[in-house]
Order: sequence, then C-alpha cells, then structure tokens
Amino acid sequence: MSTGSAVSTTYLELSQEGGGAHKFYEVTVDGQVVTVRYGRIGAAGQTQTTTFPTTEKARAAAARKVGEKVRKGYAPAVRGGRAPRAVTRRQVSSAPSTARAVAPVLWRFRTGSAAFGIHVDDERCWVGNQAGDVYTLDHEGAVLARFSLPDGVKCLVADDFWIYAGCDDGKVYDLSSKLPFAAYDIAADVDIFWLDIHEGVLDVSDRDGRLTVIDHEDEHQWSRRSQGEHAWMVRADDRAVYHGHHRGVTAYAPDGGGELWHTPTKGGVLFGWQEQDAVYAGTAHRVVQRLAKDSGAIEATYTCDSAVYSCATSPGGRFVFAGDAASSVYCFDQDGTRLWKLGTGGGSALSMQYRDERLYLVTTDGSLVCVDASETAVSAAQQGTVPVARDVKLAAATPTYAPATAAAAVSTVTQAPAGAVVVECVQDAGRLRVHVLSDGFDSSWNVQFPRAIREPGARYVVDALHPAAGGFYRVRGDIRRLL
Repeated sequence: MSTGSAVSTTYLELSQEGGGAHKFYEVTVDGQVVTVRYGRIGAAGQTQTTTFPTTEKARAAAARKVGEKVRKGYAPAVRGGRAPRAVTRRQVSSAPSTARAVAPVLWRFRTGSAAFGIHVDDERCWVGNQAGDVYTLDHEGAVLARFSLPDGVKCLVADDFWIYAGCDDGKVYDLSSKLPFAAYDIAADVDIFWLDIHEGVLDVSDRDGRLTVIDHEDEHQWSRRSQGEHAWMVRADDRAVYHGHHRGVTAYAPDGGGELWHTPTKGGVLFGWQEQDAVYAGTAHRVVQRLAKDSGAIEATYTCDSAVYSCATSPGGRFVFAGDAASSVYCFDQDGTRLWKLGTGGGSALSMQYRDERLYLVTTDGSLVCVDASETAVSAAQQGTVPVARDVKLAAATPTYAPATAAAAVSTVTQAPAGAVVVECVQDAGRLRVHVLSDGFDSSWNVQFPRAIREPGARYVVDALHPAAGGFYRVRGDIRRLL
C-alpha cells in the first residue's frame, strides 16, 4: 500500500496457473471518496466511484473491499510489473506452385498486408489482415466498407449472422454493426493462435496448447491444456470443442466436463474446418484428415504435396479443398481421391471458404482471391484456359469504421426512434451490466454491449436486439446514447 497525504491506494492481482483468472483490483481512498478500478491485467478496466459521509467510513469500506478480494485469492502486486502480451504471428514460407496450370481466378483484392481472416456469407465477403484492416466486399468484388482495428487480425469467425474479428491486442471485436466494439478481452498471458465462437461462447487456442473458454459476458468459464503445443485449430458445436495442436486433435465437453477423445494426426495441425459430423485437420505433413466428431476416428486422408496451411469443404463435405505452402490449391472427392491441383497465382492460401461453386482464398501476399470452382471452369483451367483475373481497386470514398473508445464517440438522441430498443447500464453483483428497458424483452437477460462506453445509469438506444441460445441479447445496428 502506498500512501500520500490524503490518498492511499491498494493494488491487487489474481493470476492462476493453467490459464485461469488474470485480473487486477485497485482501491483508492481520497478523503471521503473511494474509487475502485478492476478488470483484466493489461487492460484499462472499469471504474466505480463512491462518496461516503466521512473519511473514516470511506477507509472502512475500502478495507472491506480489499479484505473480500484477499480472501478470494488476490494478492498485493506492482502495477505494470507483468510483461506485455505475447504475440505470435504464424511464420510461413510460400514457394511457387508446381502445378502445371493456374486456378481460374475471377477477381483479386489486394489488402496490402498478409491476410489470415476470411468469412463469406449470403451478402458479403470479409477479409482481415495483419495491419488490422477488415474489408467487406460483395460477391463480385466491389468493396463496400472498411473496419480499422487497433491491431493485426488473427481470424474472422461467424456466430449466426454476427461477425467477430480476433486481434493481436487480445480483444475480439463485434463487426456486426456500423460501430465495431470489443465484445471479449482475453487475458494478457494468453498468446492467441486461433478463435471460434459458438452461441456467444468464445473458445481460444494458444501457443502453449491451452484451450480457454469465455462466456458472452467476457467471464472465464474453464480451460484445459492439451497434449501438444502450438494449437492452431479450434472449432466448436453443441457436442464438443475440437482443439488441434502439434500432437493431434482433442475433443472436450462444451461445459468443461473433460476430454471426450484424442486422436493423433499425421503431423502437427496447422488449420481446422468443421462440418456437421466431421472435423478436418490440415497438417504440416502434407495431409488433410477427416475425423468423426462422435469418436475421433480418422475417416479419410487427403494427400497434398506440401504442408497444408488451410482447408475447407463444400456443404456436407462433398468436396474437400486444401491450400499448401507451395501456392497450390487442391480439390478432393469425399473419399480422398484428388480431383485437381492448380496454382493460386498469388501466394499460399492461409485460409479459405467455399460457397456456391466459388472458392475464396486469403493469401500470403494479402489478397482476397475469388476462384471459379465449377467443374466447367476447372476443366478449362486444366487445359490452360482461364479468365482474365480482375484486380479490384479500393475506392477513395469507401466508408471506414473504427471501434468506440469512449462514451463521447457515440452519437446522442433525446428520444428513442419508433421501433428502437432502450437499454440501461446497471450495477449487478459488483459488475456493470446492461439490461433491456423496452417492453417485449426478458429484463433479467444481459446484453452483449461495448465495455468502452458503459457508464452507470446511462441509457442507450439500439436498432434491434436478438436473443441468443445462451440466454442473452446481441445488438444489431447503431448504438446511440439517450439523453
């Protein structure tokens, strides 16, 4: 405890082995005012201020707060004593393709930095790169918008129609509205490799082979350390969380109840994909392996000619696609028969997705590439006939959105527009949560809401709220403060 003339501050930390809690708690007494600041170590955290009738009562209240935390395992610490977040970016080499023909590329958008993040839905294509840029395009390659995030994008994941970007700063940003916001803040001791989100639950795999599970309120649920390190794969569904690392794939019960199965793979896992009944692991030993979700049994092996950086399938796993370290892209039949191998024409595919006879790739040179994967186009490409790839340009007027960093960044309204939903920030068991005030909603449910703009008692207007399976609401549309 450090003491000035009228100000005293106690700083505590709780950091458990094995990827558990990693939090701080700071209590400052300044005369009759007690200020509590708390959150993840390495983050700014949240602040609460209370004024008491006398200095003695303020000090007594502070002592109670400190005592409660010490009993829970917090201990005195030096603020800033912990090392900054470790960030590992995948070190990749990309050799020229040995394929005799080049894939039929329809269009290509160069983002300017190596790209790992991709998602394609009914309306848009999303690409996220190491510079922290996320672009959305339509299926013909027209650029629609840009999100400017504070750090490099690890991956893009979808949960129903919500899109999240996991970044090197340890935050996971919700990009589903015009105003992106940090929905999750991952502990600073987790060196993030890959992420997945299922029904609001965030699954994080890391350098040490840990799996960390966080709920929609950004609260740690459970963690496990798998048999291998360098866990580049995590996929989740109702049945399990599938964790791929350098010793294979391990499936865990979604509630943290324990390991369901473990299957060694042929080489360390570098990428993962899932369908309804199977997971697909791309490995450093030049294969993609299909594992049954219920048992972990290896059902098929798809052999490439170099280390596999990415893989994907058509719906139901009818066709299996892979991208290797030698700038080639492959297509296999369900049983493992190789149908074709073609050059990407622009670096190795670090991630990919198939949709409506098109294969979308993000590559080592930072491009989002749209390949015509129809049987006719591929047959023509194998004979040397490919379309002239169109280079997509970024328009100067492309709208750009950045995360809110303070309440002042949010626009204000004096009354809620017709059809809008009103929510309120409230103190609940020592945490600042957001509940719904408008009729027609369950007022006991919390709302996944930007922490950076929460203020006690503040009310906000959102365009819409949608219920999630985990018993909470997600925001759709703009967020405005209600004055």
